[in-house]
Amino acid sequence: MQAREKQVSEAKDEVLNELNTASAYILELEEKYYKSQRTSLELLKQLKASESTCDDMQSEIETLRNYIIDLKSRIAVYIPVKND
Repeated sequence: MQAREKQVSEAKDEVLNELNTASAYILELEEKYYKSQRTSLELLKQLKASESTCDDMQSEIETLRNYIIDLKSRIAVYIPVKND
């Protein structure tokens, strides 16, 4: 009977050790997942800010393009007269 109890106790200790190891591994994975999610969120925020900046720049480019076209239309072009 003592041998059986010792076997059961050893098996119990082994299972507890494996459970602790698995728990530590799961916690480590959860931490890595949390960090990756946080990094992903930060990258998404940066992307959104970049897109907003890009949209602003596109608008400014279009405004400048129209301004240049307007200025070009105001320039008087000299057309020489024959024998000038």
